Amino acid sequence: MLHVKDLLPVTGYIRGGCSPVGMKKQFPTVIDETAILFDKIFVSGGRRGLMLGLNPASLAEYISADFADITV
Repeated sequence: MLHVKDLLPVTGYIRGGCSPVGMKKQFPTVIDETAILFDKIFVSGGRRGLMLGLNPASLAEYISADFADITV
């Protein structure tokens, strides 16, 4: 996770507008493995207030993400 002050210079996104879809720089992305249990999950669409409902497997394939146990 980036510190908020580094968000805009590093990613080009403003706080609240970060999204794994359409990243300006390709950062490694990990989705919690429990997401695969759902038909649809919601992620930011890249601007404040825009949410996308997507199939987790399709999302992972599109953004080259991995599934992992990331919960504590």
